[in-house]
Amino acid sequence: MSPDDWHLTEDVDDFLARAGDFLRSRTVPNMMQLTWAERVRLRGAASFGAQAPVFGRLERAGDILGTFFRLPNRGVGLGPLTPEQADTLAAHLSALGHSLPSVSADDATAAAFAESWQRHTGATPTVRTRLRLNRLGTLTPPDPFPAGRGRVVGERDREQLIRWCAGFAADVGEAVSIDADSWAGTRFADKRYTFWETPDGTPVSMAGLNPMVAGLSQVDPVYTPAPLRGHGYAAAVTVETSRAARADGATDVVLFTDATNATSNALYQRIGYVPVAEWTAYEFTYAAPV
Repeated sequence: MSPDDWHLTEDVDDFLARAGDFLRSRTVPNMMQLTWAERVRLRGAASFGAQAPVFGRLERAGDILGTFFRLPNRGVGLGPLTPEQADTLAAHLSALGHSLPSVSADDATAAAFAESWQRHTGATPTVRTRLRLNRLGTLTPPDPFPAGRGRVVGERDREQLIRWCAGFAADVGEAVSIDADSWAGTRFADKRYTFWETPDGTPVSMAGLNPMVAGLSQVDPVYTPAPLRGHGYAAAVTVETSRAARADGATDVVLFTDATNATSNALYQRIGYVPVAEWTAYEFTYAAPV
């Protein structure tokens, strides 16, 4: 297999025209490509700054075998690839002069690409985070269910919403600035949010829902401020958000969890989420020029 089989483009419409059927036939493993392609399509590439997002497809004899995306100043997100396919991509990107800060994908793909990238560039890969991708099976509300109700977040909640998204980003180690000025350019801006409120109307937890793409909805983020944890609020707001996704017609509802957090993984499994894949992100460190 030749690196020339990889085709890169900054034209998201062209990428979707050529690889869209492939992605939609495998929505769960390719959810990140679908999500970011749709986000770029709706926002416009210019909204990401002077450097446009890049999308790529692996094509041979008219068949699509794999895909990836890269956002400005960020690493690559990969769909499932064999070690050989990951190596041809690493060779291709290296030959084009790309300097990648990171890679994220399912465990096997990410490990294969990280190894190949080190071989082609000398960069040292280090695991940044390990996630677990979960898919909703039979939705099972917690028992007992905490008192209160879910409420769709509105404009009057904007300040609290931004503050809680910033809290979530800090908790999971995302290097991103989230405030009123930067909000529109973050990945958090184009989601639909639900607050869980106590009976007196006090918000105590939140969950976001990405726009549905190809019948798939991703619950992200789920956040409860530290002093309010341990009361079942995260489970309650996730149930409300998952119900809303299914009511919208989603055939697949998914969410990521920290693979190392046994408490949160057990919580989501109790309400009906089933693990389907392990996910890893590697950071790359480059030797200083001599």
